[in-house]
Amino acid sequence: MPYLIDGHNLIPKIGLRLSEPDDEMELIHILQNFSRLKRQPVEVYFDGAPNASAGTRKLGAVKAHFISLTSSADSAMRARLINMAKSAKNWTVVSSDREVQHAAKTHGAKFISSEEFVKLLTEVSNIANKKNREEKSVSPKEVEEWLKVFEEEKKS
Repeated sequence: MPYLIDGHNLIPKIGLRLSEPDDEMELIHILQNFSRLKRQPVEVYFDGAPNASAGTRKLGAVKAHFISLTSSADSAMRARLINMAKSAKNWTVVSSDREVQHAAKTHGAKFISSEEFVKLLTEVSNIANKKNREEKSVSPKEVEEWLKVFEEEKKS
């Protein structure tokens, strides 16, 4: 299920600081990894962009919406849900903002809080790390098979 994320709402929950100049790009990097592992599209919304920086950028599997100072991420997310019409039910909205959650519910989308999403990010990352460790380790059976191969080569 694709995700529609309230970026500035999520940043402090994930342990990043809104005051840092690269906070948005750090979150996007985390979301790119999440999107790759989950194989799901992600759209993230950030408000407060200067007019010259406002707009939408495709950054890998993540579509980042930088909303100008004259609007808000919340209103842009509501507009996106309205434009989705019935397909909104296929999306999960991520925000702890009650107004954003209400908009998700109104348009039939699922929603989870930013805190719940952080738990999901951690689970997905832990599963990927465990899988990587398992792929790198050699089972006792494989060790035996390789020992047999080397023994046979030694005899030749």
